[in-house]
This record gives sequence, C-alpha cells and structure tokens, in this order.
Amino acid sequence: MRKTRFALASLLATVVMALVATPAAAQASATSELINQLNGKLLYVAIPITVLVEVILLYTVIKFRNSERALPTKENRRLEITWTIATAIILLFVGVASYGVLADENVTHQGNDIAMDDDPVVVTAEAYQWGWNMYYPEEGNFSSGNEIVIPADRPVYFQVTSADVIHGFHVPELALKQDAMPGSTNTIKTVAYEEGTYQGYCTEYCGVAHSQMYFTVEVVSQEEYQNWLDEQQSANSESSSSSSNSTATNSTATNSTATNSTATNSTATNSTQ
Repeated sequence: MRKTRFALASLLATVVMALVATPAAAQASATSELINQLNGKLLYVAIPITVLVEVILLYTVIKFRNSERALPTKENRRLEITWTIATAIILLFVGVASYGVLADENVTHQGNDIAMDDDPVVVTAEAYQWGWNMYYPEEGNFSSGNEIVIPADRPVYFQVTSADVIHGFHVPELALKQDAMPGSTNTIKTVAYEEGTYQGYCTEYCGVAHSQMYFTVEVVSQEEYQNWLDEQQSANSESSSSSSNSTATNSTATNSTATNSTATNSTATNSTQ
C-alpha cells in the first residue's frame, strides 16, 4: 500500500513540475494566444480531476481485490453534497473562462463592422473553385493573388467570402478559421505578433481540386509592409494606365476606320453620280 501511495505521489509531483517548468511558448497571434491560454486553464482543471479519479480507481481495485462479492453502497449525504458543489464550481469556472475568450473580438468578431480608428489592415479573401483572390479594399482594392502580406502588431480584418460554393478560410498557426459563403461576407479579426510565413488552406471539400486551394500569410514589419504596399499600388496604377491607353488607342483606331469608311463610301457615291 505504501508503494502505491508513493507511486501516486510521485506521479502527481511529476505532472505538477512539468506544468510549472514548461516555459510559455511565443504566440503567433492574439487569437492563438487567447485560445491556447484557455486550453491551459482547462488543463489545470482536468489534470487534478483525472488524477483523483485514477487514485480512487486504484484504491478500490487494491482494497477489494480479494472480495468474493460486492457489498451494497452506503448512503453518504456529505459526500454527495461535496461532489455536487465541486462539480458546480468546476463548470462555473469553465463557463466563465470560455465566455471570456469567445466574447473577445479577436476570436469571435461580431458582424462586419470595422473599427477604422485603430488604423487596421483590411483584407478581402475571396475563394473560388479552386483558388483564392486576396484584395486590399482600403488600399486601392488591388489583388495579390493567393498571397496575403500583413504587418506585425497591427489589427487585421479578414473579410471572407466565396464566388461560387462554400469554402473554408483556415490558418492553423494563427488560429484563424472562417467559412467562405457565396453571397455573404464573414469577418474575422486578429493581431499577428510573430513575423514569418504561415500556411493557409481551404477546409471545406469543394470539388476535385480542393487539395490545391493553398494560400500564404506573410507577417512582416511595418516598414516592409509599407514598401510592399507601395510596390503593389505602383504596379496596379501602371496596369490601369496601360489598360486606359490601350482602350483609348482602340477607340481612336475604331473612329479612324469609321471615318475612312465614310469617306470611301462618299467618294464612291460621287463617282457613280
């Protein structure tokens, strides 16, 4: 019996030391930080409950291992009241902790309103079969294809929508996930902390090329982001200017052709007369 108690005490001490000694890992975004902190809090509740249940189970097995028949359980009101109150306290803790995370706008953004006072970056992620088009509506609405570039330590809003069927916007390392619905827009918000490139993909089976629906989210410094933004806006302006010149040239050519055609018809008429 002493060996069993010693083993249980050692196990409990090991678990507690592991929890205390494990350093907090750097979080990639405000969303992942909130979710991971909640998971940690729930873990602190789940481990003691698991250990308690296992201790009771082992105690029962060892103490009654030689019993030939089971004895009826005696009523113990104090024990019943105790575990009822303990259960209520645990559920209250879980509910309050979960609500505090779910109510945060970095986890569950309500509606499609964007607080422009915080100088956010707004990205429209439009899914289609089978790819992504990323737009920056507040910066000229240029498209960056399936690449998203955002600055670190700055609020970012992702407006997720679809051009055809239901898709899913998911970036696991940033803890971002939202449905892309045709005809509607769902908005999610976060603040990225760690610079780097993060993989995103579609989480809704949407056809034969579903597995090819990858995109990237690159988190850079504010300076790098501004340089990238200037390059994209410049390229977009040149493209628009080139398109306008091409349209004007085609229009001039059409008008010239029409004028020449009219003059030829007039000459032919006069010659006939």
